Amino acid sequence: MTLVVFDMDRTLLNAQSQISRYTQETLRLMRQADIDYTIATGRTLQAALQPLDDNGFNRSMVLKNGAVIWEPSERSYSHHHLLTPSEVNDVIGIFVQSQLTPFVFSLEHGERHAVYHAPLREGYEIKLAHLFEKERELPLQSIEEMPQDAHVINVSAMGSQDAVNRVVDYVSHHPHLVAYTGIALKEQGLAWLDVHHSEGSKGNGVRHVAETAGYSEIIAFGDGDNDLSLFEVATESYAVSNADDELKELATEVIGHHDEDGVAKFLRKRFDL
Repeated sequence: MTLVVFDMDRTLLNAQSQISRYTQETLRLMRQADIDYTIATGRTLQAALQPLDDNGFNRSMVLKNGAVIWEPSERSYSHHHLLTPSEVNDVIGIFVQSQLTPFVFSLEHGERHAVYHAPLREGYEIKLAHLFEKERELPLQSIEEMPQDAHVINVSAMGSQDAVNRVVDYVSHHPHLVAYTGIALKEQGLAWLDVHHSEGSKGNGVRHVAETAGYSEIIAFGDGDNDLSLFEVATESYAVSNADDELKELATEVIGHHDEDGVAKFLRKRFDL
């Protein structure tokens, strides 16, 4: 059996963070052809569901870069890799030392996510908080309110490339941690950063889904460094033309741009839809 796995932002979604009508129709054709598909994304459940609504995403979903797996049929998480309290404290410490405001993502009761954050200092941090709270429906609270036994999925931030690089260097010396980063606002020289437990990768998450459901073939689509582990476990891997160079080098093939229905156009040819 074949499972098609999509990254969301800058891959399946267009520049407006939506599934285009052409891609919606392609997904409908895939369902008609009994081709299973799902997502592997850095988004939380709340943030992922809105653009996917009514497009047949009913298979196990790999969320937060593989830290958790959501089962739509059971409406619960089946698998997770969380940061330990000591790891959380260490990561927050290096963020603060590097002049980065930590946003701590947790898994709350009722299968909901929340975000705890330190005081916001920059305008872009305020905009980021607004994105989490309003657009992605994540309740924000002061980091001082975070319980000592919080179930922390990851710690995120946005800041200068130098500050982000300091954290990436720190993480590289701690085998139980992994850091993902990329360009956030190029004109301002800002990068985004996510730190997770090293076992919570897209590759490990998708491998778990495939083994559990009996898929023998994985066809993956992505654009960034958090998709590297996904491509490593895939039978076939396709990078959109706007992808990072490192991912393109690992890909089976480079396909069209995410804002020009590159994934959908490729799928129609690949499966003769």
